[in-house]
Amino acid sequence: MENEKKSPEVTTQEKTIGRRSLLQGAGLAGFGFASATLLAGRLGMMDKLTAAIPGLKVPSVHAQSIDDADILNFALNLEYLEAEFYTVATTGKTIKEIGIGTDGVGNGGPTTGGSRVAFEAGSVFPRRLHDVALEITYDEQQHVRLLRSALGTYAIAKPAINLDALGIGFANFRQFLKLSRAFEDTGVSAYAGAAPLISSKTYLGVAAQILAVEAYHAGNIRLMISENDVETTKTDSQDVLPPPSGNKYFTTDSNALALVRDPGQVLAIAYGNSTPGTTAGGFFPDGVNGLINTVSS
Repeated sequence: MENEKKSPEVTTQEKTIGRRSLLQGAGLAGFGFASATLLAGRLGMMDKLTAAIPGLKVPSVHAQSIDDADILNFALNLEYLEAEFYTVATTGKTIKEIGIGTDGVGNGGPTTGGSRVAFEAGSVFPRRLHDVALEITYDEQQHVRLLRSALGTYAIAKPAINLDALGIGFANFRQFLKLSRAFEDTGVSAYAGAAPLISSKTYLGVAAQILAVEAYHAGNIRLMISENDVETTKTDSQDVLPPPSGNKYFTTDSNALALVRDPGQVLAIAYGNSTPGTTAGGFFPDGVNGLINTVSS
């Protein structure tokens, strides 16, 4: 298969994201999908949907400056965080230390905090959780690799990450489950919120596949939390907790749909600060990279 050449006519508003790499990673190589387009027209369509479907909310980003590459880079920030959490918890090493690329556009930074979790010690349950954690670790690492490959030279660098932002997650399997649940449920809602902003059907399809995997993770972790009476706490007012702290095994609304968070709401959780205009804090002490980086009102 011949490599695609970048057209000299492409402008900064018409970024080509490495379509072939993304298609290959998703098993869709050979299809002639169009490259990403700007979001202004797309959001105009969403305005009509908003009027037609009560309760539908368009994620709050600016159509004038945001395109598909920016949406994928926003997702890459979150995948960096998840991949680091699981890789450190299962191996005691960072993704850079195991050979995953972390360079790119923006300010790169170290990953601090965290340690390997002693899954194997004790009962049968921690050993079973270890197998699940290893599989999730692999998935999150592959998501980082896929997005970086798709974005090519537009891929953002891994920003500084503080895995000890909440002071939990690594002391024992209960802490691991508690933090894992927060990451996975937030990740599902983040992809659901970003989906309407994606112009390219190709990228939207792959994002849907990633969302589905994150939902598999979330369902598994929530069931383990319930089975083992692990107390959990809300990440924000929308959060739906599993038993014993809550009363729902799945994170759904009254229409049995997954919860949706716009990028600003997701960053409020990641930064540990819902104040509009916040650009750093929590798990991202120096903020995230890319144009989508601020808690919105």
